Order: sequence, then C-alpha cells, then structure tokens
Amino acid sequence: MSYAIPERELMYSGHVGCPGCGASLAMRLALKAVGEDVVVIIVASCWSIIAGPFPYTSLKVPTLHTAFETGGSVSSGIKAALEMRGRPNTTVMAWAGDGGTFDIGFQALSGAVERNEDFIYVCYDNEAYMNTGIQRSSATPWGAWTTTTPAATPKNTPKKDMVAIMAAHRIPYTASASIAYPEDLVRKLQKAQGIRGSKFIHILAPCPSGWKSEPAETIKVSRLAVQSKVFPLYEVEEGERWRVTVRPSEAPVIEYLRRQGRFNHLTPAQIDEIQRNVDRHWAELLARAEQG
Repeated sequence: MSYAIPERELMYSGHVGCPGCGASLAMRLALKAVGEDVVVIIVASCWSIIAGPFPYTSLKVPTLHTAFETGGSVSSGIKAALEMRGRPNTTVMAWAGDGGTFDIGFQALSGAVERNEDFIYVCYDNEAYMNTGIQRSSATPWGAWTTTTPAATPKNTPKKDMVAIMAAHRIPYTASASIAYPEDLVRKLQKAQGIRGSKFIHILAPCPSGWKSEPAETIKVSRLAVQSKVFPLYEVEEGERWRVTVRPSEAPVIEYLRRQGRFNHLTPAQIDEIQRNVDRHWAELLARAEQG
C-alpha cells in the first residue's frame, strides 16, 4: 500500500513545543516531504527553542541556527558551499516564522529570490512574534489582539500578502499550505524540491498560546481557516500561473474567529467587515486562477 504522506519520521518526539503547536506539526510534515538529504536553516523564531538546547536537537537532519535577518543570505551561502563540495542535489530548506520573513528577514529573502538562489524558503506563520511575547507582526490580521495591540486598540492594518509579494519576484514556485491538509502540504514541498531556483512555501501554523485557542483544536482551527477562505490554498508558478489547490466550503468567517480569544473583542460590524474583505480577496484569487 502506498501513502500520500511518507511514513518516515525525521523529527524526534522530544521537542519542546507547546501543546497544540502548529509549527511543530508543520516541521514534522515538511521533513517527511523532503527526506534526509536536506540542510535545515532555522531562522530565529519559536523553532529556535522548539528544536532543543545545544548540543541537543529534535531533528534528525543537519541543522543550522541563524539570526532573524539572515535566512535568505545564509541559505544562499549553504547552497553554494554544498555545490562546491559536489552535492548540488542536497536540498536547503530555510525555516522561519512570520517575524523573520514578513518583517526582519525580508531584505535578505527578497535579495536571494531576486537572484533565484536554489533553496526552499518555508514561512510557518503564527501571525505574531510568539516566542518573545505575542507582539504584532505585519502578518497579524486586522482586528487581532496581541500584547502590543490590546483589545482596546487592536491591529488596524491588514495582513501583508506575502505569497503575492513572492510571486511578484517571478520565482519558479510559490504556494500556501496548511497542516490541516497534510497531503496538499507534502505534495507542494515535494514539487518545490524538484524545481531549480527559489521556492517559497507559506504555512499557516496556529499558536494556541498567542491565538487563545484550545490546543486540541489546532487542526480544526487550521481547517476552518481554509474552509472560510481566510487562508486559501493555492500555488503560483513563475509568478504568472495561479491555481487553487483546495476548493473550500462556504463556512462563514465567524466560525473561524469564534474559536480564538484574540478576536473576542470584535463587534458584529467588525466581523462583517472581515467577511467582506475575505470574500473580496477570494474573488480576486479566483480571477487570477482563471487567467492563469
């Protein structure tokens, strides 16, 4: 019997992620997808802690920790070194949170993909700086509570559209993925692994501590994000060919929001506004997919 998700385990059970941590499951699935011949570059983030304290690690593959702002440049250098050592087929996978991708690390990432460096860059997105105290990032959605956007003054700007930004660089492959749809996630990483040049994978990774959600509901919340169209699953090739990979149901946005305490302060009017924005963005995505 064949499985869509490889059975191999390249991550030990002794990591130090929180109960219900979406980032931990994202890494487990990603390693299943790319296999053993990989070097993982961990950008400063929750995963700097989850991996375990030196000299221990929860990963069974070569791993290098680096600073917030250097994911793109370090990944470029590691790939060049591997090629000089006669290992051009070894995958380099950068692993960064939204802070190290949308904000602090954007300059190095943009520069690297503009050069079309040959690596996979994965952003596991928990929509705030969770490791340092749940501060807002540019990935934090409009209306969300964080410790720097309290309920009285929640975030009043929209989430940055990072997939569209990466697609605008005209890189070979860009995609969104979710831990609630593991077959789709694994397929996209394996597809990226078979493409030369820069690849960007954006994975929604709920954080129960920062989202004020139940740890046991991480997968349910992730699935509702897709089904409500808050986080659609799609891929973009060469910045031009857009394709929706999972067709969602018509779940209302409130079903997703109500399971997260970070949105408890929202009024019905604000929820309606979020629904309208989600519907508009979904329509725009469908239009791009039809053109592609």
